[in-house]
Amino acid sequence: MTTNVHSAPAVVCLLTIVVDPIMIWPFKPRAQKQIARIEINGAIAGATRKRVLEALKTVEERRFPALLLRIDSPGGTVGDSQEIYEALKRLQAKTKIVASFGNISASGGVYIGMGAEHIVANPGTITGSIGVILRGNNLERLLEKVGVSFKVVKSGPYKDILAFDREITEPEKTILQELIDVSYQQFVQTVADGRKLAVETVRSFADGRVFTGQQALTLGLVDRLGTEEDARLWAAELAGLDPEKTRTFTLEERKPFLNRLLSRDSSQLGQLTALPGLATGIKWLEFELATNGLPLWLYRP
Repeated sequence: MTTNVHSAPAVVCLLTIVVDPIMIWPFKPRAQKQIARIEINGAIAGATRKRVLEALKTVEERRFPALLLRIDSPGGTVGDSQEIYEALKRLQAKTKIVASFGNISASGGVYIGMGAEHIVANPGTITGSIGVILRGNNLERLLEKVGVSFKVVKSGPYKDILAFDREITEPEKTILQELIDVSYQQFVQTVADGRKLAVETVRSFADGRVFTGQQALTLGLVDRLGTEEDARLWAAELAGLDPEKTRTFTLEERKPFLNRLLSRDSSQLGQLTALPGLATGIKWLEFELATNGLPLWLYRP
C-alpha cells in the first residue's frame, strides 16, 4: 500500500519590531530628572583631568539638565586646569552648572570654578591665591659635599634651565618671569570674563593672596554664600526641577574589579597607608616630584 505524503507549504512570518528611540539608552529618562555631581579633590594634575573630562562627557551623553561641581582643591598644573575649564564652558550650552567651593578652592580650583555659571562658597572657604608659581630645587651645595658633579652637553644656553645642580642665571630668571607673566595674564583674563569684572579690578586682588568665601562675595568672585546643599537646590531651580525631590548622581571613576580587591587593607602596606595623613602625604610628595619645574596655579601654605 502506497501512502502519498504531501508536505505542507512553509509559512514565513516576518516580525517587525519598532524600537522607540527614547528607549535605546535606558538611563536617559532617569538622568534627565537628576542632577549630576562631580567632585574635584586635592591637587589638580593629569589623573584629575582625565577623570573629570570623562565624567563631563557622561554628563553630556546622558543629558543631565544640571551639574553640581564640588571643588575642594588648592589648585595644580596649568594645562590640566585649563582643559577642565574649557570642557565646562562647552558644557554650559547644554547643562546648567553650579560650582560649590568646599574647605579650600584656591588658584587652579578658582580657575576651574570660572567654568561654572554660578558659584556658591561657604563663608569660611579659603579661596583666591590667583597667580602663578614655579619652583626648582638647587642641590648644588649638597652635591659638592658628596663629591658629585655633572658634565652637560646642550644645544643651547637655556636647555638645562632650572637644573638642580647649579644656581639659576639672570637671563634665565628673565625668561621664566616672562613665562609666569603670560600664564598670570591668562588667569586674570579668565576670571575677568567668568565673573564679568574689569581686568584691573581682578588685578587688584589677584596678587596671590587668599581670602574667605565672605570676602570673595564682596570682591565678586562668587555669587552666594552657602553650603553644597544650597548649591544643589539652586542647580535644581535653574534646570526647572523640583528642588526638594531632585536627587544627585555622583559620577565617580569606577575601578576595575581586580583593583578593588587588591585595594582592601588586608596587607601590612594597606594598613600602613590607611594611617591618618600618610596617604595624603605620599600623594603630595608624588605631585611635588612630578611637577618640579612646572608653572603651577597652586596655593602652597
